[in-house]
Amino acid sequence: MIIGLVLLVVVVGLVGYAIALWNKIVRLSNRIDNAWSQIDVQLKRRFDLIPNLVETVKGYASHEKETLEKVTAARTAGMNAQGPEQAAQAENMLTGALKSLFAVAEQYPDLKANQNFLALQEELTATEDKIAYSRQFYNDAVLKFNNMIQTFPGLLLKGSRTPREYFEVEGLDRVNAPQVSF
Repeated sequence: MIIGLVLLVVVVGLVGYAIALWNKIVRLSNRIDNAWSQIDVQLKRRFDLIPNLVETVKGYASHEKETLEKVTAARTAGMNAQGPEQAAQAENMLTGALKSLFAVAEQYPDLKANQNFLALQEELTATEDKIAYSRQFYNDAVLKFNNMIQTFPGLLLKGSRTPREYFEVEGLDRVNAPQVSF
């Protein structure tokens, strides 16, 4: 009788632990989804700024068509990106295009003094900071989730869940944010 009671307590304890562990895996997965949504909001905000920036530069440097087209193409690629890997590739492309755009702007003193351009530049800088923070939060959430499902005992309860992708920016852009101040 005592052995049966002890066994019952152990089984109930193990089932309770398994349920708690499963719920933690679900919470971590949901945190990743939420973190990705936050990145998406900031990327959309930046994508919304870019057409205004391109139009402002176009007014002063209309013959810089190739640079403006690269920025527009990078924006389109970013808007169509599905998931962290494609978004990271689009990020790399957009960062390079924005660097070129601001290098062009350096050649036009009137553009650098334009209040609209300066306001857009400041807003873009703030948005870049928010994207970096959101990316860090997302990657931290992915790390916790991946650790949970790849180690014991979470490994036993992960079900069909697979490790999530990090949102990483490649190359020099990883170290140097786009320089947007004059």
